[in-house]
Amino acid sequence: MEPFPAHPENSDTDRSLLDPFGRAITYLRVSVTDRCDFRCVYCMSEDMAFLPKRDLLTLEELDRICSAFVDRGVRKLRITGGEPLVRRDIMTLFGSLSRHLASGALDELTVTTNGSQLARHAQELAACGVKRINVSIDTLDADKFRRITRWGDLTKVLQGLDAAQNAGLKVKINTVALKGVNEDEIETLLAWAHGRDMDLTLIEVMPLGEIDGQRIDQFLPLSLVRARLAAHYALEDLADRTGGPARYVRVKETGGRLGFITPMTHNFCESCNRVRLTCTGQLFMCLGQEDAADLRAPVRASESNDLLERAIVDAIARKPKGHDFIIDRRHARPALSRHMSVTGG
Repeated sequence: MEPFPAHPENSDTDRSLLDPFGRAITYLRVSVTDRCDFRCVYCMSEDMAFLPKRDLLTLEELDRICSAFVDRGVRKLRITGGEPLVRRDIMTLFGSLSRHLASGALDELTVTTNGSQLARHAQELAACGVKRINVSIDTLDADKFRRITRWGDLTKVLQGLDAAQNAGLKVKINTVALKGVNEDEIETLLAWAHGRDMDLTLIEVMPLGEIDGQRIDQFLPLSLVRARLAAHYALEDLADRTGGPARYVRVKETGGRLGFITPMTHNFCESCNRVRLTCTGQLFMCLGQEDAADLRAPVRASESNDLLERAIVDAIARKPKGHDFIIDRRHARPALSRHMSVTGG
């Protein structure tokens, strides 16, 4: 694939992005669409209103912004959605961004997906230099999978997993822990994932966006899950980090790795190296705060990257220390009105 046209690079020697707390920003998560072919009960309402396509960044604009971040020291790009693989011509973006892997400027280009489109894209992802992917699966029960995702087909997702592993992609399974829904399946998911040489990461539900029902009824503290698992498995804490917020343990009995993402019971803000770009060009410096910087306007205002770089640097200077998520009966409303599908998973 031919890359999108290059843009002039600044020749400054120190190009790193440091936030007010001295944290280097080396990880950019990029939502390429707010659309998804699932309607997961903890993420979306069933009747979602999606953004007009004219509001979205073009693939060329996404490439330009990502490349500006790579030029400023970002070493990892994660492509997310919504469901990123439903965006038309999305593999063109992967193909173009792969030039940063080839040059050594980027350590990793990866993707988080629901798996529905993996069967047709896995080989091309691998050809673009993607080495590992995250796939969201909350249950191995086909009927329950349909209830959780509303529209999803577990068989299709499992076929996508086969295609990904056959293409040589390393797969990590992401599972949102849901009280009364899949808490009785976590050991089954653990054995299944590790049996296929896949890591498993458990995630606490987060208060983002209006959904049908209340998240307090979904919320399952991972401290409780870990205690239950520790009664049956030997869990060894690991120092492993994959660039994200997960804390890992080794499960002695399976030999596999288990991650915990705990935004509610133990936030992961102290070492945060991440920012998130939405499909409309809004840069969120923190998943749990409303403050955002508009990068679409400077990209469209000039072919030069000067305005874009200034907007990026100014935004990182406002990155907060952390978020303040709360889920309880007194805080029944979401902490933030935007859905996770808008900000990017």
